Amino acid sequence: MTVHFPFQNTYAALPASFFARVAPTPVASPRLIKLNRALAVHLGLDPDLLESPEGAEILAGKRLPDGADPIAMAYAGHQFGHFVPQLGDGRAILLGEVIDKDGVRRDIQLKGSGPTPFSRRGDGRAALGPVLREYIVSEAMFALGIPTTRSLAAVTSGERVQRETMLPGAVLTRVASSHIRVGTFQFFAARGDTDGVRALADHVIARHYPDIGLAERPYHALLERVVARQADLVARWLLVGFIHGVMNTDNCSISGETIDYGPCAFMDEYNPAQVFSSIDEMGRYAYANQPQIALWNLTRLAECLLPLFSDDKDKAIEQAQFILGEFAEKFTAAYQSGLRRKIGLFTERDGDEALVQDLLDTMAKNQADFTLTFRHLSDAAAGKVRDQFTDPAAFDEWATRWRQRFADEPQSAAERQAAMRGVNPAFIPRNHRIEAVIAAAVNDDYKPFEELLTVLSKPFEDQPQFAAYAEPPLPNQRVTQTFCGT
Repeated sequence: MTVHFPFQNTYAALPASFFARVAPTPVASPRLIKLNRALAVHLGLDPDLLESPEGAEILAGKRLPDGADPIAMAYAGHQFGHFVPQLGDGRAILLGEVIDKDGVRRDIQLKGSGPTPFSRRGDGRAALGPVLREYIVSEAMFALGIPTTRSLAAVTSGERVQRETMLPGAVLTRVASSHIRVGTFQFFAARGDTDGVRALADHVIARHYPDIGLAERPYHALLERVVARQADLVARWLLVGFIHGVMNTDNCSISGETIDYGPCAFMDEYNPAQVFSSIDEMGRYAYANQPQIALWNLTRLAECLLPLFSDDKDKAIEQAQFILGEFAEKFTAAYQSGLRRKIGLFTERDGDEALVQDLLDTMAKNQADFTLTFRHLSDAAAGKVRDQFTDPAAFDEWATRWRQRFADEPQSAAERQAAMRGVNPAFIPRNHRIEAVIAAAVNDDYKPFEELLTVLSKPFEDQPQFAAYAEPPLPNQRVTQTFCGT
């Protein structure tokens, strides 16, 4: 049998200015590392066929499946605040779109599949390490309940790529609700192409927000929806200690999914100023800066949509500013609600925000592990929580006020514990674990990769056989920088 993808390619039917038609560059000898079988089934694909030699060739870009209409998408973007009018998919090719079992349209894209007209002197390839990092972290985010692109497969190419050294090449098959970004709108706006902006906005509404298609002001409603999704998404990031690392406008998804896992990382010790990305030298995208950067990116989107709002520029700006003004309230509501759940509060009362902030401040001063502090708090394991603090007495003082706060709530201790364990993971993809997986894989050992994926697929369960994966790194295991991989 032949591998079949039931493609329906709406983006490739848009005007030619939206993309470049380009096929993947064949690789030498593709070998499947990992297929996400459950995701394949959800996408209506046959996992057994995808695991065949023909399937590996398709997932590596060596063979095109029937019905594919391969394109590299055009977009622009602000990179660390500096505008680049043309970026585009420099090492990714969209094969097409399928409708999943939930009736949702999904892009299937090869990342690391060779050069495109947007490669800007790059080789269009990906090294094994970044492919495994994206596979691990994107699937971990999915298990944590955070909107994200997904990983369908990882394959080795049988070729080497030149980075700082020669590294094994690989290709990731990425699945997304779409790959449309703030930077996609910027691409047309920068050229004064209002018709292009309108066509893109209409496509996004039809694909992601069809209920607003008949609204009196659909483009205003579009901005409102994107603002709401980004506010919720970034709140979710902060609640698990995630740092995206490169929140450029071309990495800000219109669908509200986390996209482009380059120099991303999860915090170990809680530090609001934490930066891991080697290219973020000024800390623009530090952990605590992520909400304000999300709003900055959304403001760039609003600028693109102004011509669709009104012919009166001043009126359009006023309308956009009103919508952008809702971001802070939506983010704060999502973030504070999430923090209350993390410390086991079922109701909202005056003083809750200060109570949680006091805990975070104490954690920062005492180098407490972000994930383990909340997880042990969930288990009412006071001794283990105290062990996270260099000054345990500081936690004791806070814990007294915490117990007083929830004493009046009717929920039982068991109910509170169950609720807290459902939002405070025991396992996250810690940096040192990912680096260990990559080091083993470079030597063709994928057992650590498989085991880490197994652990991270159930982040809220105890998994005593894998208890060591919950532990923070030893001093000699700490990873202080993460890298983009391009």
